[in-house]
Amino acid sequence: MRPLLAADPESIGGHRLLARIGSGGMGVVYLARSEDGALAALKVIRAEHAADPGFRARFRREATAAALVDGRWTAPVTAADAEADEPWIATVFVPGPSLAETVVGHGPLPTATVRALGARLAEALTAVHAAGLVHRDIKPGNVLLALDGPRLIDFGIVRAGGATALTATDVVIGTPGYLSPEQARVREEEVGPPSDVFSLGCLLAYAATGRAPFGGGGAAAALFRTIHEEPDLDGIADPGLRALIARCLAKDPSDRPTVPELRAALGDFRADDWLPPGVPALIAERSARILNLPEPEAEPESAVPRTTTDVPPAPGRRRLLLLGASAAGVLAAGGTAAWLTGGSPASPATATRPTRTVALHADLTGPGRGLGTPVAQGIRLAAAEHNARTDRLFDIALQVHDDLGDPDRSRDAARRLVADRRVCAVVGPTSDATALAARDTYNSASLPLVTAWAGADTLYATESATSPAVFQLRPPDSAIHVPLVRYLTVVHPAARTALVDDRATRDYSWLIGNSLRAVPTFGATLTTCTVAADTDDFAPVARTVRDGAQAVVYCGGSPERAAAFARALRAAGFTGTAAATEKVFDPAFFAHAGAAAEGWVFSTTFVDPERTTSATAFVRSFKQRYGVAHVGRGAAEAYDALGLIARALADAQPSGTEVDRGTLAHRLRALSYRGITRTFAFQKGTGVAGMAPGLFLWRVERGTPVFLGQYEGVGTG
Repeated sequence: MRPLLAADPESIGGHRLLARIGSGGMGVVYLARSEDGALAALKVIRAEHAADPGFRARFRREATAAALVDGRWTAPVTAADAEADEPWIATVFVPGPSLAETVVGHGPLPTATVRALGARLAEALTAVHAAGLVHRDIKPGNVLLALDGPRLIDFGIVRAGGATALTATDVVIGTPGYLSPEQARVREEEVGPPSDVFSLGCLLAYAATGRAPFGGGGAAAALFRTIHEEPDLDGIADPGLRALIARCLAKDPSDRPTVPELRAALGDFRADDWLPPGVPALIAERSARILNLPEPEAEPESAVPRTTTDVPPAPGRRRLLLLGASAAGVLAAGGTAAWLTGGSPASPATATRPTRTVALHADLTGPGRGLGTPVAQGIRLAAAEHNARTDRLFDIALQVHDDLGDPDRSRDAARRLVADRRVCAVVGPTSDATALAARDTYNSASLPLVTAWAGADTLYATESATSPAVFQLRPPDSAIHVPLVRYLTVVHPAARTALVDDRATRDYSWLIGNSLRAVPTFGATLTTCTVAADTDDFAPVARTVRDGAQAVVYCGGSPERAAAFARALRAAGFTGTAAATEKVFDPAFFAHAGAAAEGWVFSTTFVDPERTTSATAFVRSFKQRYGVAHVGRGAAEAYDALGLIARALADAQPSGTEVDRGTLAHRLRALSYRGITRTFAFQKGTGVAGMAPGLFLWRVERGTPVFLGQYEGVGTG
């Protein structure tokens, strides 16, 4: 919760605004007090959405429908105005954390708590369905935990009989990973109460295991698995609960239990001890903070100016009241955080400029330091050049957190950064594992996270935010195969191609192999050779490839095992084209493969700035600043990441001491930014739009990886 900004109104529809709860692409949510003294969560829709007459009509219809819901375990609608310049809707305020926030912070819930959670949510669904509605977006972020039981919130896309949804028609409505097969197929006529039962089953599986039962991929993968595959219920220790959740997740709606049957099967619970240790104290602390909240005086957007000193001034008393004293200062436990200035100390002429703090979250001293070091160098150069501009609107201060490549440390770093209200955006992390570990923490706080190095499709999915705050500057792993298709069908055609499925990196190898097999024009003859995870002997597969293929793609993600395969190919006398993806393009591959790496082709999401015309000035400055002969991988993308954030900061709030994180995420999602590596823009799900410009080809020539360029231009003369 955060103080009001000067631009915020004092009241809306008779509700006195007290603080900001959050903000995102759709609008801002305020904590408000009604005329009768009751607290409310008041959501205001942004004007650009309200300008659409169809949107306003749907908002009016569905606000009216949601007001019909009257149940103890819901947060009912108390007021709404669909005719206002910026439409708004108010619901009863619940001070507890969301289920997503609780699971991220405390881990999976015990069986008794999961049963209690399900029982009360089944009662909430009874109230929803009694009003003739279907909720359609039951997910961890839409369940708040109170001392006496959970509350089901957000009736923004409930559906009255025969009505369309608030978002749009002819699209998937809901959150992939938590919606039913009938929703995934966009069969609106089939979406009824059994659909909510399916979603509740997904939610209970998440509560019990800490993961969605159809997760493990992006939105498309989650939809596919929801329709065609069985759920992953491993980790649910209680056999009865596991069997009940499995019934809820039946593909055929008629095979699922009804809501009354589900409620009866889950049993009863005592309201005074249903939560796991630690959560009641969190709820009590938040409740006490709200009760002590003073009547607000809007925090001015331009107050005492900050300068580019190492540590900006601590937040004032009012902000400490809202955030807790732990939010003040940089938490540097374990020596993993440091303050950096982007340039020289502020002069008197620049002292009136505010400071914007951006954090780097990366592996700087762990196994990924070969990437993390140039990333840190690139972002420091970008900050220094920004702070040297005479026309800048603000100074940038950098805060650096080293996660050592460890997911637990990454999660801890994210929590510290979220708690520090000076941090308005984060660059990184630099690996899939550390990014996925931190993802929900950043999303739940709407703290923008910009990464150009994590490629997992699951970064696009989120259980904790309606408006995700994670931005991938690079195309995801599900697109990384595309340059290889062009190379082996246009640049260097091969009529017979072999795919090597390395079970040691099963999920990634399956993703790459399946993506290539799905391309109808890829090779007249396509065969798959499998290498077991418990062997490093690639000689048999190498001989098979030599005898039957003109080209081979190593689909796995291990640089060391790819190097072993390269040596086996060379020993077998294979003379065709060998290829792999970015995960193999690593110093370990070249060190272990040696001369056997010659001729290998790689698809990547990063450029060689020294062979990129638009990066000429950057390369010159980088070499001069750091005294190096070459620019390390990742530095140019880090330079662009900070440039993108700086542009969004300038657009969002050019002056003042406070930056609203949700508003900044909204600006990032809306802008188009031309960097030194390429132009960046984002599609609705925060994934980068126009993936093709971000995919590149490299080839090893005379023992050196050579950048061939953006893949569509390779081989065109």
